[in-house]
This record gives sequence, structure tokens and C-alpha cells, in this order.
Amino acid sequence: MIASTRADNPNERPVFTAELRPHRSLGPKGTRVLLVLAILLGLGHATLFLAIGAWPVLPFFGLDILLLIGAVWMSHRAGRRREEVSISRVDIRLRSFSPEGAMVEHRFNPLSARLEIARHAEIGITALHIAERGRMVPVASFLNPQERESFAAAFSQALARVRR
Repeated sequence: MIASTRADNPNERPVFTAELRPHRSLGPKGTRVLLVLAILLGLGHATLFLAIGAWPVLPFFGLDILLLIGAVWMSHRAGRRREEVSISRVDIRLRSFSPEGAMVEHRFNPLSARLEIARHAEIGITALHIAERGRMVPVASFLNPQERESFAAAFSQALARVRR
């Protein structure tokens, strides 16, 4: 007897797959340009204040640059977060990866699971959860409302297709 693998069984082939990543407006080159400009402006202002004898403000120019570097580092670190969602006739699989690389996997039955959508009249979709038998797992929490809307529509269509 030969055991079938996931790819061999047509019921286990994904009907829908999505990899969700948070949007970051600055890439590596843009980040370097931003930091270099901020450092140059800070040095220029620090030199001006030193020339007029206001040396007590110099540490604050260094502090604001350090805070900017810290904020950019935290933003890029948060940008490494991602989620992988797949729907097959057998299961719904949600894999969440933290910025450090730790993975948490959730599995749901596609016949009993549903997509819970929280909406705000002015904003649109504020939260998405995959729910099944009292268990709710958030999905796509880092996406903006328009991206959540697109993901919710595609996910719902795939779930309906699997249930037919």
C-alpha cells in the first residue's frame, strides 16, 4: 500500500493561498536617505547652536537622532511579521510568523469555520477573525481597511467554493 502525500490527494490541494505582509512605505534605500538627511540636518543645527554659544542643547540633537533610528528599527522589525493562509477541501490553515521568526499554526474545518468581520461605518473593516466552535483567531490584523476588504472577499469566495 502506498500512502498518498498532500500534493497527490486532490482534496488536500489548496483552493486559496495568500501570504499577508504589512506594508512599509520606506525600503532600505529610502531609510538610508532619511537617516542621512536627519543626521546632516542635526549636525548642521548643532554646529549653528555651538557657534552661538548654546552648547547645552547639543545632547538633544543626538537624542532626537537616536529616537528616530530606534523608531525606524522598530518599524522595520514589525514589517517582518507575516501570515500564510490556505484553504483546501480538508482544512483551513493559518500560519502566523512573528518578527523573530516564531511560527504559530491554526487549523480549522472549512465546513464549520466562518470569517467574522467587524465593520465601522466610516472606516470599513476593523478586524477579521476565523471562528470555529467558540474559538476565534485574528487574521490580517496588520493590513489597512482596503486590504482587509480585498482579503475578506477573496477568502469568503474561496470558502464558499470549498463548501459547494
